[in-house]
Amino acid sequence: MKTGSSRSIGALHPILFFVVMYVVVLFMSIFICSSLFYSFNSESASDDNTAQVSKPQQFSVPVSAAVVVR
Repeated sequence: MKTGSSRSIGALHPILFFVVMYVVVLFMSIFICSSLFYSFNSESASDDNTAQVSKPQQFSVPVSAAVVVR
């Protein structure tokens, strides 16, 4: 009888799948984390502009437009 190598590859299929998925996720996480790091630590935004916080806008509602529910 002939022994085939396809059985050994078939037995390693789950292990190979998880190794490939681990490598893909590792590269994606490095890319995402580095892009977040560079976006938070960018030199283009000055400290004076980032420290200013705009005041929230206040809207007035006319009394005739208000609906009273009892």
